[in-house]
Amino acid sequence: MQNRSAFAGQTPDAPLKLANWLMAVAFLVFLMVIVGGITRLTESGLSITEWKPVTGAIPPLNEAQWMAEFEKYKQIPEYVEINGPAGMTLAQFKFIFFWEWVHRLLGRLIGLAFALPLAFYWVTRRIPRGYKPRLLALLALGGLQGAIGWWMVSSGLSLRTDVSHFRLAVHLLTALLIMGGLVWTALDLRALARNGGAKPARLTGAGLTILLILFVQLLFGAWVAGLNAGYVSNSWPLMNGRFYPEGVDWSRGAWFALTHDPFLIHFIHRWWAWVVVVALVVLARRLKSAGARQVSIAIHSAFGTQILLGIATVMTGMNIVLAVLHQAVGALVVATTVWGAHRLGMNRG
Repeated sequence: MQNRSAFAGQTPDAPLKLANWLMAVAFLVFLMVIVGGITRLTESGLSITEWKPVTGAIPPLNEAQWMAEFEKYKQIPEYVEINGPAGMTLAQFKFIFFWEWVHRLLGRLIGLAFALPLAFYWVTRRIPRGYKPRLLALLALGGLQGAIGWWMVSSGLSLRTDVSHFRLAVHLLTALLIMGGLVWTALDLRALARNGGAKPARLTGAGLTILLILFVQLLFGAWVAGLNAGYVSNSWPLMNGRFYPEGVDWSRGAWFALTHDPFLIHFIHRWWAWVVVVALVVLARRLKSAGARQVSIAIHSAFGTQILLGIATVMTGMNIVLAVLHQAVGALVVATTVWGAHRLGMNRG
């Protein structure tokens, strides 16, 4: 009776197929986070000054079109104040345009990779009972993410030479939220494939607490990126010879310093990481004692690699390869933490 109720006339392998589809989309989001990091580190994000969700998928195809795009870029502060005086050439513009175009194209592909199979599974009635609202919420988040991306870019087109670090943080955190939601839902569907009576995992108090601790680190990491705060020190564990850095500006108040000062934000991101490590060690050990050794190993591997990459990125003066890897493994830390929180909240009833 449980199996019949859970699948409601669908094929028994439908939940597994849906789970694999969602994991594939989560992998695309992971790639999107990596390309987003490259876009940020190469200062490419403002190279496309218009939002054209459909026609924007086609890049410039001839010299005249390239010159037209370059002329639009020349009107914004980033070019007027920075790249113009530095003598940017058309070839250099094409390089930054390429990364922003790839970033936006990947976003479009993710939308199609989610929306089209969702429509198919919906029409063919292969979505298990209770999962439609969650899938629609993920679809809505994906659409919202596109709007957030343009909202972020627009902040750097008129009054400033860079995007708002607050908007950048919203953009990155929304991407990670979507990835985490895809992974969590896929894990629920895999559990359903194994046992037709399985219920979705619940987010426990411990799981929520650990995710919130990780959220703080991700938020400050996004601010570090948005404010180029990674460049204020290339030494570790001390910052320019001091534990607490010189140069923090408290003149506008504590809240402004906490949210705008690159020295303070770098300092917090650097040392809050160890709070995250403690939380993840506790989570991993709890999972291991519950028999989930594979999840425990994944969590340890992800945060251990991330700590080493963070230190190496700082000590190399923000080497672009290491910085991109740092963002990529950060996304893996999110995925493994979600996996652990899900395993913690599995309801075998």
